[in-house]
Amino acid sequence: MLDVRPVGYVIGLLVATLGLTMLGPLVADLAAGNGHWPAFLESAAITIMTGTLIAMACANGVQSGLTLKQTFLLTSSVWIALPAFGALPFILGATDSNLTDAFFEAMSGITTTGATVLTGLDDLPQGMLLWRGILQWLGGIGIIVMAMVFLPELKVGGMQVFRSEAFETMGKILPRAAEIASRISVIYVTLTVCCALAYTATGMTPFDASVHAMTTISTGGFANSDASFGAYGAGAHYVGTLFMFLAALPFVRYVQMLGGSHMPLLRDAQVRAFAMTIVVCVLAISFSLANTIHGFSEIAFREALFNVVSIMSGTGYASADYMLWGPFCVAMFFFIGLIGGCAGSTACSVKVFRYQILFASIGAQVRQLHSPSGIFQPRYEGRVVSGDVMNSVMAFFVVFIVSVGIVSVLLSLTGLDFITSVSGAATALANVGPGLGTEIGPAGNFAGLNDTAKWILSISMFVGRLEMMVVLVLITARFWRS
Repeated sequence: MLDVRPVGYVIGLLVATLGLTMLGPLVADLAAGNGHWPAFLESAAITIMTGTLIAMACANGVQSGLTLKQTFLLTSSVWIALPAFGALPFILGATDSNLTDAFFEAMSGITTTGATVLTGLDDLPQGMLLWRGILQWLGGIGIIVMAMVFLPELKVGGMQVFRSEAFETMGKILPRAAEIASRISVIYVTLTVCCALAYTATGMTPFDASVHAMTTISTGGFANSDASFGAYGAGAHYVGTLFMFLAALPFVRYVQMLGGSHMPLLRDAQVRAFAMTIVVCVLAISFSLANTIHGFSEIAFREALFNVVSIMSGTGYASADYMLWGPFCVAMFFFIGLIGGCAGSTACSVKVFRYQILFASIGAQVRQLHSPSGIFQPRYEGRVVSGDVMNSVMAFFVVFIVSVGIVSVLLSLTGLDFITSVSGAATALANVGPGLGTEIGPAGNFAGLNDTAKWILSISMFVGRLEMMVVLVLITARFWRS
């Protein structure tokens, strides 16, 4: 029988920690004197007490490592428990959200999707804006740890190819997760502070700079204004672009840089492919804007650069309504959102390395057809791609495409139009943020969707954040019987 006590203990500690972070928005509202702090006090009390009781009840089952079943269960349960408690301030606080909207917003925050159902962001109290930023910031570091510890151990989506990259789990999930989190935290906090200082230098208020730094480094995309980054000037756009790009690079390379080794970052195949894809897309969209709207100007380049990096990294900020840029640009933004950043970063979506492995496999097959007597094997960074990695990557692509189709159909059954259904499914499963169309596009939000559609999208964000395969394993009867 599956012993859930180790899983419950970790979840209890994480829930209690989430409750402690609610004290930050409480202090912010107290300092602002707006009278909204009691909502965070009540939410913190409920969350800390519940998390502590869960941890205490499961403490007698703590062990140095986790079994495969426990790892699968922990990986998925965390991303349900944290949004459930993270929704409390939205229900009890200034937004006065119902359960559906509160859970959607919290799930979008923790998974760093960035889709929002809240309107009137410019008028929300500072505590609520800070809470949205904290949710995404915590989710961002959680994503890195999950990508570097859990997914390679579970052999999800080809992530096992990074299993020996500076860390080796050796089956001892809990100790290694703590070690990796401690190293990553230093880098994560440093990037956040640098980003906040850079935003302040561009003219943002210290508060706006701090919140946007958290949602930038986490590639989350929650903004403090309904206009997103359209409310800020060129300086903020360039700063945001730089730090979104840095956050989408593999954090293991930063760990290696701290150890004195700079070359792995420059030699990383997925980093080079990520950068080159951005260059090509920015040039294509810049020329399109130059011919249709802005002419050959700095504005065309900046708008293309900022929005391409934002969507490809999965951040989801928008400096303009690119739905007005013509069908070519709209199609480009849809597809680059399905590329994503580098594995082991806060970025989301399919990830660059999977496309590299896919193309390497196709290339090997083409060469095999051309020379049937030859032996051709797909390679990644000079290494032969093993069969289990190849199968895992192919399975991921199949499940991702099928999932987009299923979610699109489900959304259409709730009454949404074709563009909203397809782009909503893709953006939720890829954890990008804005979809396409007038309702959920860069100039809109998800507030107008019906409750059924919001729950479908909330589940999709959860499934997408877990790279789908984890959820697929959990819903099979064989997993629970074995």
